[in-house]
Amino acid sequence: MSERRGMFGRKRGDDGPRASVKELLPYLFPKKGLLAAAIALSVVGAAFALAQPLLVQEVIARVENTQPMEWLPWLLVVVVIVGAVSDGFQHFLLQVLGEHVVLRTRRTLVARMLRLPISEFDARRVGDLVSRVGSDTTLLRAVLTQGLVESIGGVLTLVGAVIAMLIIDPLLLGLTVAVLAVAIAAMLVVMPLLTRASGRAQEEVGHLTSALERAISAVRTVRAAGATEREVHGIGERAGDAFRAGVRVARISAFVVPILGVAVNLSFLVVLGVGGLRVATGEIEISQLVGFLLFLFLMVMPLGQLAGAIAAVSVALGALGRIQEIVRLPSETDADAGTALSPRPGAPMVAFEDVSFAYPADAERAVLEGVSFAVPAGSRTALVGPSGAGKSTAFALVERFYDVTGGRVVVGGEDVREVDRASLRSRVGYVEQDAPVLAGTLRDNLLLGAPQASDEQLLAALGSVNLGGLVTRAAKGLGAEVGEGGVLLSGGERQRLAIARALLASTPILLLDESTANLDARNEAALKVALDVASEGRTTLVIAHRLATVVDADQIVVLDGGRVLATGTHDELLLSSPLYRELATHQLLAPAD
Repeated sequence: MSERRGMFGRKRGDDGPRASVKELLPYLFPKKGLLAAAIALSVVGAAFALAQPLLVQEVIARVENTQPMEWLPWLLVVVVIVGAVSDGFQHFLLQVLGEHVVLRTRRTLVARMLRLPISEFDARRVGDLVSRVGSDTTLLRAVLTQGLVESIGGVLTLVGAVIAMLIIDPLLLGLTVAVLAVAIAAMLVVMPLLTRASGRAQEEVGHLTSALERAISAVRTVRAAGATEREVHGIGERAGDAFRAGVRVARISAFVVPILGVAVNLSFLVVLGVGGLRVATGEIEISQLVGFLLFLFLMVMPLGQLAGAIAAVSVALGALGRIQEIVRLPSETDADAGTALSPRPGAPMVAFEDVSFAYPADAERAVLEGVSFAVPAGSRTALVGPSGAGKSTAFALVERFYDVTGGRVVVGGEDVREVDRASLRSRVGYVEQDAPVLAGTLRDNLLLGAPQASDEQLLAALGSVNLGGLVTRAAKGLGAEVGEGGVLLSGGERQRLAIARALLASTPILLLDESTANLDARNEAALKVALDVASEGRTTLVIAHRLATVVDADQIVVLDGGRVLATGTHDELLLSSPLYRELATHQLLAPAD
């Protein structure tokens, strides 16, 4: 199949990741007790199912020979009722087991997904990841609820029916098996095609979810750009791709039902025709022919269950391949040394030692080259420079969202690659450039980094960044909703809320990436006072956006093109650095990178 690219640059033409049956099995046994009970009920159901044709055959034989029925009709009724109750209870257990499968799989997938390296999130679409947790995990339920465990009883029923048919008439059994063997061979040819088609269908659903998530998350930008119709068309194309992939699955799976149906009907006609002749010649009795036909239907039902189980497993393997693709990825902490950070007395709190770095997606282009500077404990350092200088990248290296490709980033005298990430991040408060706000309430956002904080502490933190008015103007106070991505707040309010969240964490190191970018003069002044208080006794690194943020810094590091051009105070750099003088003249109005 030739490769082509669809919208948004994705590649088309592969069947997606695949998993093996061996990888599927651990997901199917989360509750061994329930599984054992379901299997036991399946065996009981098989036994009662096999008893029914024998009882019917005996009833017909007694009618033919004018013998009394005695207890046979009542026994037949009891067998039918008990078999039905057993099947119903087994169905319930399988549904519960299926839910356990989905729960376990989702927990495993979410736990791995939220621990993936940041580079994986940079390279993947959020909607596709969400699709794997939602629809892909649901498909694993079908493996249990659509026949896999039931197939155990089905196999027993099949074996019992074949033995009974062999005893009744070997010739009729041979004709039946010959017809069904052709159908089974045809189904085995179809199943691999179904597995590949199902995997491709799940891929298309993931692409559709990604495209929809992309448009919804930026709906205001899309509307303002007049791009609504283009997005509708593009997502419609993705929906069409998912539709066509689903139709292909339906087309392939549609072969299974007719094949089995034709085989059953043909077998029935052969048995009825040949069996009728054998009854006429006296080789078998009418009761035996009826019993044989009932056992034939009992044999066909398990074959249908097995076909359903094979189809369910084929679909599940496609979904599991997408799940396993994420589960197999190394987590961010897999290579952690596990050593807690223990700052050494007298060592700089943060230091870059000849640091070089390139993002994995563009390894040929260095973002930082030979960067060196030290930040003494308790001091404030500002990073300034034009867009693309590498300022935000430097913060990402301190947080260990990425590891350096050369040199060392040192915190408290220790190479950050040699300490546990959780220990490192517990000492670093970070306010990102776009100041993300989580959907939920003001309280939810503030408690993210300080889950034990009291309402009084939350209110104090909001007041320190001039956000006390948010609480008083909302009827629900700290319980006021902020909307998806903080849409109910202004840009400046979102930024200050993110800063309040970092201040509550009371970490010894504070990273502020463009912390005043969206503030007016009044709020900037109020925030500067709050930051002065918060910086006391803390080591603060600021990516400067405005001159007011820089002038009081203990040192300023000037970056350009991934290199340090100059280091010094505001007054020193005005004299020694042409780039800094230019930035200061323009109030450092350069976007972060």
